[in-house]
Amino acid sequence: MGQNMPTGRGRKNSIRYMIFIYFTVSALAVILLTGVVLYLQMSRQLTLAVQDENQAVLGQINRSVDSYLRTIMKLSDSVYYGVIKNADLSAEPVNSQLTLLYDNNKDSIANIALLSKEGELLEAVPAARLKTGLDVTQEEWFDNTLRRTDNLHFTTPHVQYIFDSNENQYRWVITLTRAVEITHGTSTEQGILLIDIRYGSLEQILENITLGNQGYLYMISNDGELIYHPKMQLIETGQMEENIATAVGYRDGSYQERYGGERREVSVKSVGYTGWKLLSVTPEKGLPLNNLKMRLFVVFVVAAFLLVLVLTNTFISSRITIPIQKLEKSVNAIEAGDLDTEVYMGGSYEIRHLGRSIGDMAGRIKTLMEDIVTEHESKRKSEFDTLQSQINPHFLYNTLDIIVWMIENEQKQEAVKIVTALARFFRISLSKGKSIITVRDELEHVRNYLTIQQMRFKNKFTYTIEAGEDVMELVSLKLMLQPLVENAIYHGMEFMDGDGEICVEVHREDDELWFRISDNGLGMTAEQAAGLLGEKHHVSSKRGSGIGVKNVNERIKLYFGEDYGLQIQSEPDEGTVVRIHLPAKLYTETEQKERI
Repeated sequence: MGQNMPTGRGRKNSIRYMIFIYFTVSALAVILLTGVVLYLQMSRQLTLAVQDENQAVLGQINRSVDSYLRTIMKLSDSVYYGVIKNADLSAEPVNSQLTLLYDNNKDSIANIALLSKEGELLEAVPAARLKTGLDVTQEEWFDNTLRRTDNLHFTTPHVQYIFDSNENQYRWVITLTRAVEITHGTSTEQGILLIDIRYGSLEQILENITLGNQGYLYMISNDGELIYHPKMQLIETGQMEENIATAVGYRDGSYQERYGGERREVSVKSVGYTGWKLLSVTPEKGLPLNNLKMRLFVVFVVAAFLLVLVLTNTFISSRITIPIQKLEKSVNAIEAGDLDTEVYMGGSYEIRHLGRSIGDMAGRIKTLMEDIVTEHESKRKSEFDTLQSQINPHFLYNTLDIIVWMIENEQKQEAVKIVTALARFFRISLSKGKSIITVRDELEHVRNYLTIQQMRFKNKFTYTIEAGEDVMELVSLKLMLQPLVENAIYHGMEFMDGDGEICVEVHREDDELWFRISDNGLGMTAEQAAGLLGEKHHVSSKRGSGIGVKNVNERIKLYFGEDYGLQIQSEPDEGTVVRIHLPAKLYTETEQKERI
C-alpha cells in the first residue's frame, strides 16, 4: 500500500490539486488586482489631468508674461544704447527722442526718467518733476541699482509716488531701473534709467485666465512679494490669506499641499529674467472629472478583466499539457542523436519523475559513447605512434654499411660524425615514449637525419634549417618532419642531374606555428600532390622509413584538431613545398596533458 501511494509532495502536485489551486489563486488575484488598479488609476488619472492642464496653462501664460517683459527690456535697451549712451547731455537734449519712444509704448509705459547718481532728475517723459521733499537716493531701489550695475531691477506693484502728476487718481506701476553712463562734455558719470510699467497692462494678461472649477492663478516675486492675485485687495486688507511662505520654496513642477484645511494641487513656473513665479492652484474638491475618459477607462478595465480570465483558463489547461509537450520534444531530440539536450523536468510529479529517468538514461548512453570514442581514439594514436616510431631496416643497414666503409677507409672523423648523428637520431626517435616534443628537438632530429643522408648520398644535396629562438620551446609532433624530408630525398632528388637543395623553415604568426619544407626536386602534378593526402594510401619508397605523408597529416589532426595539418604545393620540374600548420603553444603547457 505504501508503495502504491504517492508521497506528500506528489499529492500536492497532482493534476486535480493543481487545477484547483491555480484557478482559485488566479481568480482571487485578478479580482484584487482589478480593484487596486481601478482605484489607483482613477486617482492617478485625475491628478495627472490636473497637472498637465495646469502646466499647459502656466506655460502659455509664462510665454505671454515673458514676451511682455522682454518688450519692456528691449525698450530699456533702446533708450540706453540708442539715446543716452550716444548723447552729450551738456550739449544736446534727449527729451524729443525719449518722447518718441514713450509715445510708441505709452499703452504699457507710464514714465521714462533719467536720474543722476545724486538723485537729480535730468530728463522725464511725459513732463514731470520729483515730488517735493522726496530724496530718491534713500530709496532701496536706487541703492540696489547703483550697487549691481549689470542687472535690470524690477520692483513689485506699487502706487507711483516719485513724480508729481496732474491726475488726481492713483497709478499702480512696476518700476524697472538700470544703471547707465551719462556723458557731460568730456566726462562720464553713473546715472539711473527708470521706466514705470503700467500695472494694468500686466494685469490684463493674467486676470482672464480660468483654471476649471474654483482654480485660480497668482504671481509672486522671488522674495515672496505678491505681484498678482485675483483677490489681491482682500489679501492687502487682511480678509484673505495665501500660502506664499511655502510657495517661495517651490521650484518649477507640480506639488500637492494642504492649506486652510483642504488639499489642493499647485503647479509652479518661473518667469524668465525676473525670477518671479507663476502658480496655479486647484482645490481637491474642484477637480474636474472627464466623463468620456472615465467611461472609456471603465470599458477598458472590464475588457482587461475578461482578458485576464480567458488567459487564466488558458494557462490552467496549458499548465497540464505543455509539460508533456516539452518532455516529448526532449525525447525527440535524444532520438535524433542530441544526447546533450536538456531534458524537461517540470509539471506534475509524474512528469518530473519521467523526465529525470529519461535524462539519466541519456546521460548513461552519452557516457558509454564517450568511452567508446576515447578508446577508439587511443587505439588510433597508438597505431599511428607505433607506425611513426618504426624505422625501415634498409635505412639502418645502409647507414651501418657506410660507417663500416668509413672505418675501413680510415675516415674516422666522418665515421664519428655519422655515428653521433645516428645516436642522436635514435635518442629523439624514442623520446621516452612521448609523442609531443619541442620544436628544438624535432629540428635536431631532422638535422641528424639529413646529416646521415647527406653522407650516404655523397653530398648530392645540401640543406638549410632556419628557425628563430622564439619558436624553439613551442610544441611539435615527434617524427613529423623526417617523413617529409625523406620524401624530398627519395622522390624528389634521387634521379636529379644537378645538386639538390632542401630547406626547412619555422616561423610563428600570432597563435599559429608554420613549418615549411621545400626542395628543388622533380616535383609532381597537382593530382599527385592531392593524392598524398587523399583517401588512397600513398606507398613510400622501400628505402625510406616506410611512413606515408598521409599518416603524418592524420596524426597532426588527431593530436591538434581538424584545423591543422599539411598543405602540399608542387609542379613538375619545379620542386615541392610542404607547409605544416600547428597551434603555437608552449611545450611546458602541454607536457602534463600528454603525460596524463
